[in-house]
Amino acid sequence: MNLRRSFWRSVETIHHVVYFEAGGKERFEALGLKGQRMGYFASRAVPLGRPGPEVVIATFHGFAPSLVHRAIPAAWELADLDQILQARLDQGRDVIRPGVEASGVDIARAADVMIQALPSLDLTVRPLAAGNIGLAVPDDDLGRLWHGATVLREYRGDSHLAVLAAEGLGGVEANALMVAAGLTFTAQQSMRGWTDEEWAAGHDRLRERGWLDDAGVLTESGGAARAAIEDATDRATLAGIPSSTQAALAEVSDDLMTISKAIVASGAEPSYS
Repeated sequence: MNLRRSFWRSVETIHHVVYFEAGGKERFEALGLKGQRMGYFASRAVPLGRPGPEVVIATFHGFAPSLVHRAIPAAWELADLDQILQARLDQGRDVIRPGVEASGVDIARAADVMIQALPSLDLTVRPLAAGNIGLAVPDDDLGRLWHGATVLREYRGDSHLAVLAAEGLGGVEANALMVAAGLTFTAQQSMRGWTDEEWAAGHDRLRERGWLDDAGVLTESGGAARAAIEDATDRATLAGIPSSTQAALAEVSDDLMTISKAIVASGAEPSYS
């Protein structure tokens, strides 16, 4: 049984709200990290240990190298790794708790199914998933829910980057294509740190492919290409998950969707200011 794309959107919501939600910046600054961006890069990369900027650029994709270099490796000199790990888990619990508790879902069951699925995943060329899967599993249901969703989110994310690389799309082109397709924030350029010159060059490369027109509007072939990238990502992701594991995860897919909707309804929307 193939997992629906709604399953992956649900684990994305459970995972990602922690990085930019209220309180995160202050929580990480209390450890010595400077500003929201440093807190984001450090807290997401810390499962890899103390990676250098090149590793973060490669594994995160889509961020301007200059933006990463402003945060990494300085973050590793300013804050203790174990404290960063604990802070991000605490942030995860705090942000999702209101929505999870309001969802009415059996979170222990949903968490159990995700955690039990993790050992069966093929981690080949999936570094962020591998780094997270190597962390200790929290003892509490809320922590296990966030941890399981985090591993699975990074698993599909790693698979997506492999597809983008095979397509020859760099970080700026991938972001510009998403914006043109209406699939992400219109302010993605500044959020990801790209200069006007870099952004324009990315648009030029997409026009050369015929994916954007002269006005920077998505063409029919560009829309088809973007859809094909998502389809290829689904195939690459599911290729590493045994069918029995997919079936088990599918059984809690509706529960996870209910949880993710309740999290958003609770006001846990990421802020990128």
